[in-house]
Amino acid sequence: MGLPSIPPYPLPTPDELPPSRVGWSLMATRAALLIHDMQRYFASAYGNADQPLPQVIANIVAIREACDRAGVPVFYTAQPVRQHPIERGLQADFWGPGMQLDPEHRAIIDPLAPREHDTVLTKWRYSAFQRSDFAERLAAAGRDQLIVTGVFAHIGCLATTFEAFTRDIRPFYVADATADFSREKHDMALAIAAGCCARVMTSRDIVGALGADSTTEQA
Repeated sequence: MGLPSIPPYPLPTPDELPPSRVGWSLMATRAALLIHDMQRYFASAYGNADQPLPQVIANIVAIREACDRAGVPVFYTAQPVRQHPIERGLQADFWGPGMQLDPEHRAIIDPLAPREHDTVLTKWRYSAFQRSDFAERLAAAGRDQLIVTGVFAHIGCLATTFEAFTRDIRPFYVADATADFSREKHDMALAIAAGCCARVMTSRDIVGALGADSTTEQA
């Protein structure tokens, strides 16, 4: 019960990505960034391994900086500590009671700490849209594209991606800015996303697209 201890694994390279069924163009004026569950509790499952988490963090930082330059809003999810069994629901059957310490467990890791202008959503279920006003916030900001980063690739990241798709919000799933329990599960998540509900891209491609779009707007 609870989180596993995650062994090191290499992130997928660009030539290892599954082909996406869609060729959506990422646009700075339509996009929002989601940094999903990058809390100390979840990051601790990776220990001090040099991969994949350090590179994922660096890639998310690069994407967030590109979003700042392009005027793209940044959202976070953060699960609460000491959830009541009713709040925890069926997740307790799979993962136990969850986080028990505050603020040590709940805090977003330091390199990605939210700024005053960012939005932090309380996360209750796998999908960031469940029991939150995430969809309403995106609509109010005129955003119908979502860049998905964080952990874990085959669980909350994928569930959020599926729900964005069902709400006609175009997801852009970042292969090397997400991490998982293993390379096998990571590859599985990418294949499902690319085949069913998202465009799978690299962090470099995301940064490049945001920069190109913001440059075009200023021209």
